Amino acid sequence: MKLNTLHDLYLHQLKDLYSAEQQIIDALPDMAEEATNPELKRAFNEHLEQTRQQKDRLDRVARNLGEDLSGETCQAMKGLIKEGKEMIKQRATDPVKDAGLIAAAQRVEHYEIAGYGTVCTFAEMLGRHDDLELLQETLSEEKNTDERLNKIAKQTVDPAALHATA
Repeated sequence: MKLNTLHDLYLHQLKDLYSAEQQIIDALPDMAEEATNPELKRAFNEHLEQTRQQKDRLDRVARNLGEDLSGETCQAMKGLIKEGKEMIKQRATDPVKDAGLIAAAQRVEHYEIAGYGTVCTFAEMLGRHDDLELLQETLSEEKNTDERLNKIAKQTVDPAALHATA
């Protein structure tokens, strides 16, 4: 894909996010299964459902554009998910593993926050107000998920990990 215009770059970024969302949908069940903290497990499961809705929103943006967003692979998300899978394989106490899962998940959220922030700016500049509304909804959800993970970490998981022993 040749990127000659901001619209071309916008479409390219949307395809990247679409791939990222699909990879997250595939990875979250494993994260939820590995989490031992009930609140963290619930957060991962709820975010899985939310991520499916976010992918549906991207499908709506694609229909608005008359484009297909599939076919790309977000290499950055592939790497972030690989790191999450490596955390799952680690031999660690339950609270330490939960803390590591939160760290991996927050890296994913931060990537998404950056990506959705970018496409929101592009949508606004391109006058794509219907797209912008959908993308801002997802951006808000990603920020809320990051805050929720941070709260779980600070209130329950990290204190337990601090006092974990082998």
